[in-house]
Amino acid sequence: MLSKKIENALNEQMKYEYYSSYLYLAMSAFCDSQNMPGFASWMRRQSGEEMAHALKLYDFILNRDGNIKLKSIPEPPQKYTSLEKIFKQVYEHEIHVTGLINKLYELALKENDHATSVELQWFIQEQVEEERSSKDIWEKLKLAGTNSSALLILDRDLSERQV
Repeated sequence: MLSKKIENALNEQMKYEYYSSYLYLAMSAFCDSQNMPGFASWMRRQSGEEMAHALKLYDFILNRDGNIKLKSIPEPPQKYTSLEKIFKQVYEHEIHVTGLINKLYELALKENDHATSVELQWFIQEQVEEERSSKDIWEKLKLAGTNSSALLILDRDLSERQV
């Protein structure tokens, strides 16, 4: 059974995962509007992955006899200016999420909630991959600059993302 403190923190993290999904979906729409289907596809898949993270928390809360509290999700930004700035924002967002998960993990340790600690280890490992992939794309975009050929190659490469 979850303590109220852990339950509230998990519900808050679930909200943030839903927000991340919404954010990446908004970014996908921008990429589509810029005729960059590979970037749009990558963002849409990322949105789905974030939704899966939220549902993983949802299921965990239920499995521990906790109460689900679906909270309001803030509206994501609607205007973006460049792919490079988007991926810089994605990278910074993932760093922020890592910090939130680390705080949640510390709370679980403090509360001696070993089951939650173990569950959160998956999220900690996932964040390593999330930060790396977003930073890699951002770095490639910085190298590409405004070179349309390089951007089209990167767009094609991103369209091949399987997961």
